[in-house]
Amino acid sequence: MSERSTFFETKIEFLKGVGPQRGPLLNKELSIFTYGDLIQYYPFRHEDRSQFHYIQAISEELPAVQIKGRLKDWTVLGEGHKKRMVASFTDSTGSMELVWFQSIPWFEKVLRRNSEYVVYGKPIFFNGRYSITHPEIDPLTPENEKAGTWQPVYHLTEKLKKRFVDSRSIGRWVRTLLELSTPHIRETLPDWLLTKYRLMPKADALWSIHIPPSPAHLHQATRRLKFEELFYNQLRLIKSKILLQNEFPGQIFDQTDRTTVFHEKHMPFALTNAQHRVLQEIKEDFQKGKQMNRLLQGDVGSGKTIVAFIAMLMALDNDAQACLMAPTEILADQHFQGLKQYADLLGVTIAKLTGSTKKKERTVLHEALRDGSLHILVGTHALIEDEVQFQNLGLCVIDEQHRFGVAQRSRLWAKNERIHPHILVMTATPIPRTLAMTLYGDLDISVIDELPAGRKPIKTVHRYDAHRATIFGFLKDEIAKGRQVYIVYPLIEESEKMDLKDLTDGYESISRSFPDVPISILHGKMKPVDKEYEMGRFVKNETKIMVATTVIEVGVNVPNASVMVIENAERFGLSQLHQLRGRVGRGAEQSFCVLMTDFKLSKETRTRLDTMCRTNNGFEIAEVDLQLRGPGDLTGTQQSGIMDLLIADLAKDGEILKAARASAQAILEEDPELETPQHAAIRGHLDNMRQSETNWSRIS
Repeated sequence: MSERSTFFETKIEFLKGVGPQRGPLLNKELSIFTYGDLIQYYPFRHEDRSQFHYIQAISEELPAVQIKGRLKDWTVLGEGHKKRMVASFTDSTGSMELVWFQSIPWFEKVLRRNSEYVVYGKPIFFNGRYSITHPEIDPLTPENEKAGTWQPVYHLTEKLKKRFVDSRSIGRWVRTLLELSTPHIRETLPDWLLTKYRLMPKADALWSIHIPPSPAHLHQATRRLKFEELFYNQLRLIKSKILLQNEFPGQIFDQTDRTTVFHEKHMPFALTNAQHRVLQEIKEDFQKGKQMNRLLQGDVGSGKTIVAFIAMLMALDNDAQACLMAPTEILADQHFQGLKQYADLLGVTIAKLTGSTKKKERTVLHEALRDGSLHILVGTHALIEDEVQFQNLGLCVIDEQHRFGVAQRSRLWAKNERIHPHILVMTATPIPRTLAMTLYGDLDISVIDELPAGRKPIKTVHRYDAHRATIFGFLKDEIAKGRQVYIVYPLIEESEKMDLKDLTDGYESISRSFPDVPISILHGKMKPVDKEYEMGRFVKNETKIMVATTVIEVGVNVPNASVMVIENAERFGLSQLHQLRGRVGRGAEQSFCVLMTDFKLSKETRTRLDTMCRTNNGFEIAEVDLQLRGPGDLTGTQQSGIMDLLIADLAKDGEILKAARASAQAILEEDPELETPQHAAIRGHLDNMRQSETNWSRIS
């Protein structure tokens, strides 16, 4: 182990000022265990301490002021929660008040009357004079009287504050550590890369991110550290992808007999240009002799399933089997019913396996899988059970892949140990390009960004509860035209904590308002058989209104349903609203989505609702969602290193990410093993980076 890595792995309690008391506190509250953790605990903002203000010149418009002056005297006023300490503070131009509501005995003990101090805080004008509540206050010293600094502000927890660990405490420890670290900080990027992008050296960047001499230095330090972080993120993903392609061979699918027959005789509609492009990408993968690992992104209704079916036919044409795994029984059944009509035309055998499949059916199904007479298996996570054994599994299609754990996907991947199957994972949740590069940088990505011809864009409107009578009148008109309606609620039963319209109450209200209309109800707590029955009634047009929770978010396909009403729309995220809206607009008729809310809404909620009304483009919606919620919330998971990002922001740093990925790609193409002297810094840094115990990336 190098001296450098040993130094940065030193336990934090050994740093001067931290010690055995505060060390465990930093471990628990901030996950800071070592010198390396602390030096990478970056401030989230900086306060401008570069100049002093005069009392006479301050105003409420200023976010904060720093003043040099004399603390004349103080008085304690009031009792109970109104108790406060009010001090008179003066400089050569005037006087103001400093006010404290907390820790009054401590301040009375440490402050000195008629002594000089530096104070910092937000000025407020009240009763004819300025004051600062809970200012930062320090005795005037030769160091702080010069000003000229930008002071770092670090995230804290309530427990740290109670134990008197504040942002300035962390700042002092970081400065101590930086002074010790200088000889141990090594450059992690090659000189030519620093020159190409005009990046600050690593040591300078670490100093300037914590203690910047100017805003320009802070900007350059941030840019340098973001580039480095994203560069190594992409380098590891691309290396993993290269390893996958070199280590795991794939079956070659070059025969296309059934595929050609399907295209020429049974294709139900003309494919879009985007579908043709994606199929060509998949076909090229199948002919390389390397394992395909491809993510297929496509908005709701863009035609991913037919692309997956044609890919399955390519596998079948080459004596391999295929499977499709979906997250719910409803979705698995829909895929099965949709694909069976095509499979029957081609003499392809297809079966469905879910948790509800009877034991007798399973026995027959398992035998047919093993002897190869069953070509396609569609199902839920039941597909990964040990007794499910294929004769020659060649292609795994995984729908709405984010709903499955990586370990579940790996078990499916291992169903053919002789030569692992090709993997095609699909999602109807559009992922912004920056997020896709970081989450799925080790996969090849295909995008269907074109809707089938004849589809009319869904008209989306936002209405308040006061407009309910008008909306109900509109629903009656649509039902009279023969259409069907979804009404979605966020909860099943009434919650004491949230004043939301619950499903059961909503069902009763809808029943009263539409006494002559047959209504279905669907929610996650129902038994599978009951869900299937209710969904079946709606699909057959026996019921005209479906009152449901978000269980209908994924997979339900009823072309005759033309209206979606979403109650308490403010409670849903953008991507979820977009997924729900995708349940309508599947037929030739004009479809509508009505977002119902109370009048009182936050600024962010209004942005979400305005975005939904403005566009049907899932990728545009995903970009707005990324800006509003951040990558962690958007993915709902800590996969592929996304949550390891300490400073980069995928919502804002798309250009840096593109440059970092392009650089990593170019380096690995030229020098895959990083053996040349010019890449020694990269190789050394990779050796020091923590490696994941299980490399899940190779199985998508």
